[in-house]
Amino acid sequence: MNKSSFFIIGQHAVIEALRNPKRKVLRVFLTEESKKNIHRKNPNKNLLNDVKVYFKTKKELDKYSTRENLLHQGYVAEIEHFSKPILKDFIKGKTNINLVCLDGVTDPRNIGSLIRSAASFSLDGIIIKERLFPKESKIMFKAASGAIEYMNIFEVSNINSTLKNLKEKNFWVYGFDGKGMKNFTDIEWKGNNILLFGSEGHGMHKHTSKYADFLVRIDINNKIESLNISNSAAIVFHHLNFLKKQK
Repeated sequence: MNKSSFFIIGQHAVIEALRNPKRKVLRVFLTEESKKNIHRKNPNKNLLNDVKVYFKTKKELDKYSTRENLLHQGYVAEIEHFSKPILKDFIKGKTNINLVCLDGVTDPRNIGSLIRSAASFSLDGIIIKERLFPKESKIMFKAASGAIEYMNIFEVSNINSTLKNLKEKNFWVYGFDGKGMKNFTDIEWKGNNILLFGSEGHGMHKHTSKYADFLVRIDINNKIESLNISNSAAIVFHHLNFLKKQK
């Protein structure tokens, strides 16, 4: 079966795609300088060895990024999708898993930043509704800065039924809400956990929030109404990673 292909741009996104043995890179479009930079950053391996390489000027590469108003930095690649990981297979036999679940989050820049933070702080995976995941977004790949190559992303058809199934498999669901009863740092974070984040503007859907075992909050200056979701997530991910390293 042929997988569909799409374009990504940006130094980190392209280089990490080339480094990832699981990612099929069909073509890369580079400036002479960006090619030299790839070799400088990877002196022990020729990442371009089995890839079709086309040299372009920066102006010629602009056509791949002007619509999104992004900087390509001299790097464009055509890549294929991964084979989708299956959530039920991934969790089988595992303990002490921390998964992120995104309920209605749609902004590709926020999703990309969140993926970058999740990978940076060793979260085990991200659950997102399949039809809301901008899987071919240049903006998302650029914001993820290559981290998408190292993160398990589970696309599901229904968030609520997924949470219900995970709860039946002994996962605790923590919904993040400014009105949560406890500060998230007061939680012990043991066992298997789902970190449930709602959309940028409206928070968790009312029906989805019913699947949360606990509503928790991030304490911030009371003069500030809220944090951007990717910033909130990064704070939480860092804390969980810190706790894991203490065990």
